[in-house]
Amino acid sequence: MIYLDHAAATPLSEKAQKAMAPYFSELFFNPSAAYLPAVDVRHHYEAAKDEIAHVIGAKGADLVMTSGATESINLAFSLIKTDSDAEVLISAVEHAAVIKNAKRAGNYQLIKVDANGRVDLDDFAAKLSPKTQFVSVCLVCSELGTIQPISDLARIIQAERERRAFAGEKVPLYFHCDASQGLGLMEVKVARLGVDLLTLNAAKIYGPKGIGALYVGHNVRLQPLVVGGGQEMGLRSGTENVPATIAFATAIAEAEKHLYSERKRLAELKNDLRKRLADLPNIIFLGKDKIQLPNYLPISLPGLDAERLIFALEDRQVYVSTGAACSASKGVKSSTLLAIGLNDKEIAGSLRITMGKLTTAEQIAEFSKILHEIVENELHRLAR
Repeated sequence: MIYLDHAAATPLSEKAQKAMAPYFSELFFNPSAAYLPAVDVRHHYEAAKDEIAHVIGAKGADLVMTSGATESINLAFSLIKTDSDAEVLISAVEHAAVIKNAKRAGNYQLIKVDANGRVDLDDFAAKLSPKTQFVSVCLVCSELGTIQPISDLARIIQAERERRAFAGEKVPLYFHCDASQGLGLMEVKVARLGVDLLTLNAAKIYGPKGIGALYVGHNVRLQPLVVGGGQEMGLRSGTENVPATIAFATAIAEAEKHLYSERKRLAELKNDLRKRLADLPNIIFLGKDKIQLPNYLPISLPGLDAERLIFALEDRQVYVSTGAACSASKGVKSSTLLAIGLNDKEIAGSLRITMGKLTTAEQIAEFSKILHEIVENELHRLAR
């Protein structure tokens, strides 16, 4: 098997799996119970939250644990009252969870992006109005791997806050960032980014699926989506997912420890693959390497059908994606690829190749050979 879709999912690391195992058996206790074994589990849970928070320069008390990035994003958007006239700004390359929440808010605008999928700061500044209350821009575009200038956006937002304060305007302004794809492959610090809310996801960093977190700044007052026993500071009721949180903490600590060595290794694999694919007919490499995660190599083969390529690759036990997994599975045309100006043929021929811990130099060579064979077969078929 050659797996090149790490942006969609990563396998659970052995260390994370081992760390969580006892909490399904001998340490099964409900952390809200009063007796000593349960209290010990509570301490383990809080320590795991502290470890996750430490990586982003925060404290455990700043995190609300969730079922994943989608729930974290929904919780962040709870700041916006659906019956208000609040304006929302999001980038044109956001995940579906952000787009759908913005649509539900009612009054939203898209921030333009350039041909590499990077937000246009001038367009953002022009669209930021006295009524804007919520801004959401991803740290990394999930389809292109493009790293967004979050700290630059934060400076523009802070200048607007200062203008409002000086003018005596009371409209609040919050900045949310979905860091799901960037975590584990770049430094993510909330103070440096300048965000009020930050979405995290264990499933992208070799942690378990079904666990995520939302960093909540001290000036933010959210509304709970789930009410009940009052867990997570009343923002996410329900018995805490202790095993997954322990595994999340283990996975994020692993990622932090090997951050720079893994970035270097992946960058070398990416450079090798790029050279090997460069002679494919009409190939377009999407995004710009200098502002792209080192494990991403999205491409377009105009005139070919990416879905046919994917099925042919699958027959050879090679797995890649046409874009964000949740959109690709529904056959929806990518809004991200439309936003960067690709035409229908270029979109139809697009593949998202994302490497990770499973990827080796031998696999890169084999994948390149297989893709060349499949593309040649497709071109012959079309020529008949």
